[in-house]
Amino acid sequence: MLKLFQVYDSPFPTRVRLLLLAKNIPHQIIEPPGFKWDGTPKGDYFEINPIGRVPALVLEDGRALPESEVICEYLEDAYPEPSLRPADPFERATMRLISRICDIYLVMAMVPLFNASGRPRKSWDPDRLAAAMGEIAKALAYLEEYIGTQGYAVGASLTQADGALVPQLVLASEWAPMVFGLDDPLPAFPKLSAYWTAIQTDPLAGQLIAETREGIRASRERAKARNG
Repeated sequence: MLKLFQVYDSPFPTRVRLLLLAKNIPHQIIEPPGFKWDGTPKGDYFEINPIGRVPALVLEDGRALPESEVICEYLEDAYPEPSLRPADPFERATMRLISRICDIYLVMAMVPLFNASGRPRKSWDPDRLAAAMGEIAKALAYLEEYIGTQGYAVGASLTQADGALVPQLVLASEWAPMVFGLDDPLPAFPKLSAYWTAIQTDPLAGQLIAETREGIRASRERAKARNG
């Protein structure tokens, strides 16, 4: 059985879980140490993934792969049916473009908020928080240009782009406004807002969204206990 080392409040493993579930691939989920901001070292996890991040996928023969995009490409090649890559070359490129915007622009825009959330509230800089939300809005504007209009990120069915996008919209539209008391940036983008409403009705996407929300809730509880 494949082993997926991951945590639920990180957006990156979500795209891997989408493929595992959609392709009905037997797997075990393991939460490695060192990802709960409690000072616990990652320890032996470095032997599985020397980069020290999540996710990592351990194959049945013991070989391990890090990095979510690489893992997804492996799963598509090793388990080709059903495919979560569009058949049309342009749509396939658009799928990868949306994932890339998520990884390079949206996640990086949220890094100052991730960092702030791990510190006591009294240390937060309102100007830096507002600037980060501005960068998030820029990234969402890029996605607005390319997001699909048939209820999915690309085309009329789930693709890898949905796995990349849905957890990041939970973070950008729900987590960040809730934690920092800022306005939700999503309503300014009608196509992206329509996508967000529609994708939550897909059973697999809905499951991933629920798992992300629960992971965030648990992470917030730990942060409250830690910071008071």
